[in-house]
Amino acid sequence: MTDDLKAAGEKTRRLFAFNAGFWRGARLRRILSLAGWDLRLGLPGGDDRVAIWGASPTAWRDRAVARRTGAGLVTVEDAFLRSVLPGRARGHVARRGPIGLLIDPLGLHFDPSRPSLIESLIVRGRTAGLEQRARDGIARLRSADLSKYNAHRAELSAPEPGYVLVIDQTRGDASLMGAGRERFLAMLDAARREHPGRPILLRSHPETIHGLRPGHLDRTDLRPGEMLCDQEISPWRLLENARAVYSVSSQLGYEAILAGHRPRLFGQPFYAGWDLTQDEIPLPPGRRGPATVEALFAASHLLAPVWYDPCRDRLCDFETALDQIEAEAKAFRQDRDGHLAYGMRLWKRPAIARAFGDGAGVRFAARPSPEVTLAWAGKAASVPGAIRVEDGFLRSRGLGAALTPPLSLVADDLGIYYDPTRESRLERLVASGPPPGGNTRAARLIAAIRTAGLSKYNLPGGYCPVPTDRRRILVPGQVEDDASIRLGAGAERTNLDLLARVRRENPDAHLIFKPHPDVEVGLRPGTVMAMPLADEVAVAADPIALLAHVDEVWTITSTLGFEALLRGVPVTTLGAPFYAGWGLTRDLGPVPPRRTARPDLAGLVHACLIAYPRYRDPVTGLPCPVEVAVDRLRGGMSPRPPALRLLAKLQGTYAGQAWIWRR
Repeated sequence: MTDDLKAAGEKTRRLFAFNAGFWRGARLRRILSLAGWDLRLGLPGGDDRVAIWGASPTAWRDRAVARRTGAGLVTVEDAFLRSVLPGRARGHVARRGPIGLLIDPLGLHFDPSRPSLIESLIVRGRTAGLEQRARDGIARLRSADLSKYNAHRAELSAPEPGYVLVIDQTRGDASLMGAGRERFLAMLDAARREHPGRPILLRSHPETIHGLRPGHLDRTDLRPGEMLCDQEISPWRLLENARAVYSVSSQLGYEAILAGHRPRLFGQPFYAGWDLTQDEIPLPPGRRGPATVEALFAASHLLAPVWYDPCRDRLCDFETALDQIEAEAKAFRQDRDGHLAYGMRLWKRPAIARAFGDGAGVRFAARPSPEVTLAWAGKAASVPGAIRVEDGFLRSRGLGAALTPPLSLVADDLGIYYDPTRESRLERLVASGPPPGGNTRAARLIAAIRTAGLSKYNLPGGYCPVPTDRRRILVPGQVEDDASIRLGAGAERTNLDLLARVRRENPDAHLIFKPHPDVEVGLRPGTVMAMPLADEVAVAADPIALLAHVDEVWTITSTLGFEALLRGVPVTTLGAPFYAGWGLTRDLGPVPPRRTARPDLAGLVHACLIAYPRYRDPVTGLPCPVEVAVDRLRGGMSPRPPALRLLAKLQGTYAGQAWIWRR
């Protein structure tokens, strides 16, 4: 946040708005309020400000009011990382509003007639010291495939490399400052003239692609052999394959700079005049001057915007806003066309419909069919082309078997994490490594999880250690008919076999057997007489409290082994759990030979807890990053509807008749 906005936040200032858009957008008003602006109607005084939305058609009225009253002006515009869909699009995803605003008390970033906040920050040297953060931000935007709007289709590819990318914009776009069709035709002719023999690719604006606003150029303006890009292809992919880029004032022209291009400009956008572009219409001599890509990005993305965290309802930094948009875009891109789901138990269906409802919605099938796109992983064998769904590794406060809805789910288009017989999307994420800044983010996440004492289910309980001088080994019991045992166990496939193996190889150790919570409450099979193989049975114990008092963990495939790794406890595996085979565990089981990558703990955690799952905030209903899920779990939040609470009590009463409720 800039000094101007910090000052505004310290003392709330009155901001008068006469554009209906300010009053229709609830999130816009909330961001302004958090930034220290008291939005009002009426006549301002000399110490007040008048809000102008960009260069809207009503801006003349706002300026006139400011002149007559002596009030100052503040221009407001969407930030350069806005949302998944354009604001004019239809549906609840489009109605969420922007993730950030440019609130500029100096000028307007796309109006070259006077300096804007972005320009002032660069000229005044305020971006110094932010170079690495800017490089990381640029790299992460590219890695996460994020732009101003983010409804790209991952399955669409750019044409073969070598084309000249010509960027169209919508008619009436305020950033054009009056430039019309003639300017775009001149740009197209220059691209042909300056790159003879190279293919031209004309890229339509996202709002034009969605049918919301017409552009300046269309297919009729192209010559034979030239191409129109009117599909939702990733801007970064288009830039990667482009030989040259032509723009008037589009943000895609700016992103061309971030992608390493020196675009040819036929307008005077905020990114012109810094010796990073080829300017057809130069700015006046002495205006702006040489600047680095990092300085431009630091001003435009790190300093000038006011970023908003909609889950926590507070202002935030660029990186936190990026986390949020990445979560929303990930959900929308997978769900946009809707799902036909199969194998979801009745009590899970409302949660599944919410979790995967960011597109055309979720329908449920009574039987498998080729149309099914989403299947519970345990039922997916009959629908091999479907995305497999399972609980995530930071699931809830309460058991799934006790009908507690999940905060996190995984949606795997290749396999599923607990099945080592085939490659999963998680394995690819581990093998590919974290994106720029991913290790740092994962390290912070590990620290937050450890501090909060979180586990998969976060059940109440404690643990009082039995005094002993012997080495303590924790042996977590498992549900013996669990899919991870059926598919990933080695020679030991029962809790009794597990205990016998651990005792045989560690005759002098103090063995602590912890029954699986589902087994403890009688909801799943796996009860075992652990004594005398075990020295201690930790009934109703908090697994995280246990981990603080043991020297190592031996397991077949339990997720508790992963939670031990998070806390620096050595782990020996007898099966092939998702966290085995990467060099972080001692593996005595049949680990797949394809797991050749050697990530550090942060790399594994990034794949397992950040990149692989999808999280849904129980407060706002929004897709959210893992950090929000950690906050909710830390605060004890894992809501369960009243009907499910009643059903959970009934199933506990009739636990011996599990075939009734586990349908």
